[in-house]
Amino acid sequence: MSQSLPSAVRRHREIAALLAFGFQSRHEYGFGYLGDDAQILTERGIELWITCRMTHCFALGSMLPKDYLGDADPGRYRELAEHGISCLKNHFHDAEFGGYFSALDAATGQPAADGGERKAAYAHAFVVLASSSGVAAGIPGARELLDDALALSTERWWDEDAGMVYESYSRDFSDCEPYRGVNAAMHTVESYLAAATVAGDDTYLKRAVRIIERVVGELAPAYSWRFPEHLDVEYQPMPDFNRDRPADPFRPYGATPGHWFEWGRLALQAAAECDARGIDADPRITRSAYELIATGAKESFGVDGTPGYVYTTDFDGTPVVHERMHWVACEAYAAGIAAALAQPSAAERWSDVAAQAWGYIEEFLIEQPGQWVHELDRDNLPAAGTWEGKPDIYHALQAMLFPDLPLAPAFAPAVAQLGD
Repeated sequence: MSQSLPSAVRRHREIAALLAFGFQSRHEYGFGYLGDDAQILTERGIELWITCRMTHCFALGSMLPKDYLGDADPGRYRELAEHGISCLKNHFHDAEFGGYFSALDAATGQPAADGGERKAAYAHAFVVLASSSGVAAGIPGARELLDDALALSTERWWDEDAGMVYESYSRDFSDCEPYRGVNAAMHTVESYLAAATVAGDDTYLKRAVRIIERVVGELAPAYSWRFPEHLDVEYQPMPDFNRDRPADPFRPYGATPGHWFEWGRLALQAAAECDARGIDADPRITRSAYELIATGAKESFGVDGTPGYVYTTDFDGTPVVHERMHWVACEAYAAGIAAALAQPSAAERWSDVAAQAWGYIEEFLIEQPGQWVHELDRDNLPAAGTWEGKPDIYHALQAMLFPDLPLAPAFAPAVAQLGD
């Protein structure tokens, strides 16, 4: 397995291929879940989080210089970003109660059965991210969408007393789920970092920092970095949550090393943004970010005897779910790059983390350009216990872009500056 970093030319070829593959997810009501054959799995409905992630990716693609896109016209990706923003406003938005449906029926465009009407913080964070990227790319309607999404975030999702977010509601917001998720909080951080720049409002950066201080600065070190992600309504950990569903795609039992990398990267990005804006942030978050990234590299890669990152561990570090998810390797790569940028004196150490991740990606995950296997078993053979198909270019695209960008600002405003 290679232990070197990819060249810019190699990464740019992969970026072009990822965007070209993602093109096939376009659907009348948004963007769909792609199967292994690059066909939309309509039985899964048209999901909000996928539509938002694809909209974000195509907004990025519309701003990339020509050498990132191969033979593709950036106008192609602008049209897709416009389509995504339009669908979020006209199909996913709930005109009666406000907010955004979690999923639509692929045939009718109405809220999907079995939970499609619910409003979820995880997916709403991606509405903020997609609309922020749309604003950066100059997509019509994106600013109105962002304004609505941020207002709703303040009204329904943000818990000012706790410095965290509520999880989900019934359609009319009368019933709040008695659960608080660290995963939803993490993506809220991501979206707030983007919104702070494009909306020109430090409120969202300060909120992101509060969440990071609680999770990265307090919760993670209290559990020796293998922190639980499931909290009760008082934000107290529930370490046994989903013990009977250990491979859940969004709420797995135990600790999730991929999120150690992701939280570490986001904390370093937030610290850089604070530094650029003259905002104080607890120095613990930077120290903890490095610990999370180092622990992820040490305790998740190859710990069961074969290459790859285990999906979850118990709170003593013992692997629970041995399957390898592509997004974990993507986040390990991006986190290594972020740490090398943030700590130049240890750049070689952190570059090794990124190189290890890239070696695994190149050998096991890239089936062909732009098509990354989403799940492998512990022997690195294709699996689908948690993720079938290839629904996600978001993690891979961001990973391939990361070495070309500064730690701050966030992805979309940084990409907008690449051609300057």
